[in-house]
Amino acid sequence: MIRWVWLGLLFACAAQSQQVCLSQTLPLTSGETLSGRRVLLAEAVRKQPAVIIAGFSKDAGPAWGDWATAVRADTVLARISVYQMAMLEGASGLLRGIIKSSMRKDLSASEQDHFVVFTQDEKLWCSSFGVTADKDPWVVLIDATGQVRWRGHGATGYLEPLLKKRCANNSRFAIDCDFQV
Repeated sequence: MIRWVWLGLLFACAAQSQQVCLSQTLPLTSGETLSGRRVLLAEAVRKQPAVIIAGFSKDAGPAWGDWATAVRADTVLARISVYQMAMLEGASGLLRGIIKSSMRKDLSASEQDHFVVFTQDEKLWCSSFGVTADKDPWVVLIDATGQVRWRGHGATGYLEPLLKKRCANNSRFAIDCDFQV
């Protein structure tokens, strides 16, 4: 009897998590691009498919850069807008300037304009991306309505082909929100 109760709870939780995922959108937090422009990322990606590569800690940095390079170099993903975001809520004001300057130095003006830095609402963003480990880069695929249609975290090697497949096979982006490595 107890097994059936646990099994029922497991299915109920799985169904509930899928519902939350299907309707998930980005938070309406204002950030600043590395070029100095104020932006609402949720509005910037509205009406166009987009890939957002996010870092929630310094440790995500090297793999985060690999993601940006791989996505921008891929012909299938070339038609999709690419944004990067960094969460600096935990850094002091003095450190934020140093961190942003360091990020800015290796990026073109166009890339700086698509790189958004946030200093508030970290919990909302972590929830939106499904963050469980801040040492990984997190990647989400957003459809033209602003809905999260795919997400993953970790190195590009295994995940980038899966993201590419979602984009190539279905222009509406097949829903696979629970995939994680």
